[in-house]
Amino acid sequence: MERLRHALTPILMAASLGVAAAEPVDINTADVAALAEALVGVGDAKAQAIVDYRREFGPFESADDLTLVQGIGEATVARNRDRIRLGR
Repeated sequence: MERLRHALTPILMAASLGVAAAEPVDINTADVAALAEALVGVGDAKAQAIVDYRREFGPFESADDLTLVQGIGEATVARNRDRIRLGR
């Protein structure tokens, strides 16, 4: 049992760090790096597309508006709904 506990401890610690990193992000003010870090399935290219869309069309009014950004679909929004904040 002791071996099992020692084997699982690093795995559990790593998993808890992943949960802690899931801080909400304001999609109307965040920069590319913050968006890419906070949103699952969003790397630098998609994060840049979000920022570019926001600059061209103004702030997002709902999380679902992210689907207007090329490369962001409903599944990505659904996976990230609890991480998305809307400031103005």
